[in-house]
Amino acid sequence: MRPAWNDIKRIDDAAQNVAKFVFDNGTAVAESVLYKYPDYATRTVICCSTQSGCPVGCRFCGAGDNFVRSLTSDEIVAQVEYSIEQTGIQVSEMKRLQIMFMSMGEPLLNLKGLIPALRELYKLYPNAALLISTSAPSINYEPVREISMEIPTIGLQFSVHETTDAARDFLVPFKKKLTLDQIAREGGIWHEVTGRNPFFNYCAHDGNSSVEDADRLRALFDPHVWNATISVVCERSEGMPATNEHQRSLASDFSLKMVERGFDVRVFDPAGQDTIGGGCGQLWFVQKWMQDHPDLAHPSIGRGLPVIHAPTAHAA
Repeated sequence: MRPAWNDIKRIDDAAQNVAKFVFDNGTAVAESVLYKYPDYATRTVICCSTQSGCPVGCRFCGAGDNFVRSLTSDEIVAQVEYSIEQTGIQVSEMKRLQIMFMSMGEPLLNLKGLIPALRELYKLYPNAALLISTSAPSINYEPVREISMEIPTIGLQFSVHETTDAARDFLVPFKKKLTLDQIAREGGIWHEVTGRNPFFNYCAHDGNSSVEDADRLRALFDPHVWNATISVVCERSEGMPATNEHQRSLASDFSLKMVERGFDVRVFDPAGQDTIGGGCGQLWFVQKWMQDHPDLAHPSIGRGLPVIHAPTAHAA
């Protein structure tokens, strides 16, 4: 592994199906999560960080209050290399390997680090799926399209989570972001130039899982272009369960509404949410690091805004 991090902690959940790694080098902290479904040979999934903390401030995310800096390409790639080493098997033995940029940070606000990392990871693991998950900052998307055309294994997912811009503004307070209509257009352009289907990710909760919400999503996103990821809402606070049956039922029921409207749908319910904060947006150990490093952890736009917990997510 490249020498990007000098302090790495591993935390395993009780069932040993997911492991979390916290990376520290004195100037930044990062976190990655390693999943096996049901074993590493069948399917290995790695969620890694692209920034230390996050400037976007999503109110359900444990990284939403602080931002340190963007990570270098070496710091990104090293998370993946270390995680793969921990599987104990060769990549050639993995039938399916997915590397997702969705643990901490906004990937598209760090294209300087992300794009060379994508090239390096494609060189190292040419059969790995490389998924960019973004909250859709308002940037020039041409470099995203260019690297996606260059590397055929890149996927693109937009975190939508609400069906109106007003509700999404509450959830994602970062101001310089695309509207839902603009997300639909950017995804459509990406589909045209790559020939691949983008995803929209949607955290179903009590306030956004109605028939009307499903109809608004169908009006925004063409199911011939878009695939849907329906996620169980994660809980950002340690000790508060995220994967309760009510949240799972909401995600499952809403996914059926999306299927009825013609979408190819997957449900995302990451293992280890309640035990080690395995899901995206948990980051309990990183939250502690931020508290211990006030000189490095600067307030994001989310600092001081109401926190959204899974059982009481905002309805607009």
